[in-house]
Amino acid sequence: MRPVHDILKLQREFAAHLVLERGLSDNTREAYLNDVNKFLNWLPGRGKLLRHVELTDLTEFMAGLHDLGIAPRSQARIVSGLRSFFRFMRLEGYIEKDPTELLEAPLTGLHLPEVLTVEEIDAMIDSIDPDSEEAVRNRTIIEVLYGCGLRVSELCDLEIGRLFLNDGYIVVRGKGSKERLVPLAEVTARAIADYLEVRDTIPAKTGEEHILFVSARRGTRLCRSMVFRIVRQLAERAGIRRTISPHTLRHSFATHLLEGGANLRAIQQMLGHESIAATEIYLHLDRTHLRTEILTFHPRNHP
Repeated sequence: MRPVHDILKLQREFAAHLVLERGLSDNTREAYLNDVNKFLNWLPGRGKLLRHVELTDLTEFMAGLHDLGIAPRSQARIVSGLRSFFRFMRLEGYIEKDPTELLEAPLTGLHLPEVLTVEEIDAMIDSIDPDSEEAVRNRTIIEVLYGCGLRVSELCDLEIGRLFLNDGYIVVRGKGSKERLVPLAEVTARAIADYLEVRDTIPAKTGEEHILFVSARRGTRLCRSMVFRIVRQLAERAGIRRTISPHTLRHSFATHLLEGGANLRAIQQMLGHESIAATEIYLHLDRTHLRTEILTFHPRNHP
């Protein structure tokens, strides 16, 4: 576990994470940094080190905000900022367990994730310069993120030995090192097969030979921030003006499956959600489509 010697350095790293990997707006980034700073200023009164923070500390902090009359929407934003901060600390190896996993926020209404259309995803792929060195790799990254609904960390850690293209699936190691089988569409399997021919020509560094997506120049696995940059640049070239991230492709994967008639439990398994509650948000993403489905198929609508 990495020691926390310099809180200011940690805050700077977190600020960079919010920009490069989360793609947050300046206003949201500043709000998160200010909210985390409030907690860091409050923490010494508990007599605890940052790496020893527990859920009870966080709930007491939030209870204090409630007593001060802070609006539920502001409380929810503070919870979101704290979750981002402690997830960042866990990802970077500063802590072993995220104390915000069970931290609850006040209900303020449903926030729906951004979703791309199939045409927009195709436009991102079409925007790739076919003559560039990374063309095949970047196309495959988009196809896998969208075609398999992977988290960015799962994409970066995807291993060649866990690809079963002839059988039509891959094995993904998700949160908590839990593994799941993800089926492959033919177009996704074909994209991976094309990239494997390129991948075989890249001399990977020792210890990275088993990783699928690597830098052609360095021979090391792609980091999360690099994947964020690739996705964002392709979205900009495709003329998409919204803030897009790898997670947008994951949301799009789930939404399009639901719209196509997939069972919510199946989507849960493919996304690697432990709880069905985490998947149920997709039920709200396209009310028009769901209403049409009901009007079309429910027997009450057919006298």
